[in-house]
Amino acid sequence: MSEAERYKDAGVDLDAAEQAKARMAAAVNSTHTPLTVGGFGAFGGMVRVPAGIDQPALVMSTDGVGTKVLVAIAVGRHDTVGEDLVNHSVNDILVHGAKPLAFLDYIAGSKLETEKIAALVEGVARGCRNHEMSLAGGETAQMPDLYHPGHYDLAGTIVGVVAEENAIHGDGVLPGDALVALGSNGLHTNGYTLARQVFFDDLGLRVESTAPNLEGTVGDVLLTIHTSYLAAVTPVLDKVLGLAHITGGGIEGNLPRSLPSGCGAKIDRASWSVPPLFRLIQEAGKVDGAEMFRVFNMGVGMIAVARSDRVGAIQDAASAADINSWVIGEVVDGEGVEIA
Repeated sequence: MSEAERYKDAGVDLDAAEQAKARMAAAVNSTHTPLTVGGFGAFGGMVRVPAGIDQPALVMSTDGVGTKVLVAIAVGRHDTVGEDLVNHSVNDILVHGAKPLAFLDYIAGSKLETEKIAALVEGVARGCRNHEMSLAGGETAQMPDLYHPGHYDLAGTIVGVVAEENAIHGDGVLPGDALVALGSNGLHTNGYTLARQVFFDDLGLRVESTAPNLEGTVGDVLLTIHTSYLAAVTPVLDKVLGLAHITGGGIEGNLPRSLPSGCGAKIDRASWSVPPLFRLIQEAGKVDGAEMFRVFNMGVGMIAVARSDRVGAIQDAASAADINSWVIGEVVDGEGVEIA
């Protein structure tokens, strides 16, 4: 038995990995921008910092898509979670006013079959192209002793840039400022451990099943791609004082991160209709309302904080990007978030 065959027998197929690299290279190369330096396969990825930015500050974030990958595995569709990962990461640096420059992905699993790993990277590349961002590199790892057969994890790191004087920190927010919600299109990438339990255990459904008041199969609904708010928010970055990406922890856990000390938020629960997906999870899973708001975005994917006379411009920009928006409440004296 050769060394390569011995490694394959132990669970790592180097030949399959090489086959996947050809498709991965094509996906990576499709994301190259004028700022890209170097090619596929280097030990590190390089991009130029755009010219004309006074005191450029790099904004970086690392995240994953959690147990949403288990839905992708059950459905057999792997490219959408790659795009989820990019969009989620773009939103995370957008809250600071940053433009995305480059992305790095990390894929690890028990055994990374050619089709599966290529689809994941192609999804990441599609997300990068949508944001005119370079997929500068990444890493794949086969670890059969660490992951269950057929399982994998997906994570990524984004690098963006913003002029230091234009960076958004929320320090200009004052009591009385308006809170403008930008609608989500589903669970995005959070709360899947609870959502899967409700759909597959409590309701006894499968990914190919349909569910009451939901369009498409359960798999389709749960794999809806995380909304990117770059197009909706970039035109009005000079009009917002703070931005909050509503991810794990919900509104209560994320909005305070964009408010200065001494400022809290009062949210009018009646200002929007919670989408049917969340209502189904709450009713079928018998989940307390307060817990729903701690776990899920409840139809709110991002919140912009602005002076009341700038709300119209923010909502116009959201509408132009086909994203629903509404005034959800206001900033108040105090700390924390009250949803009433």
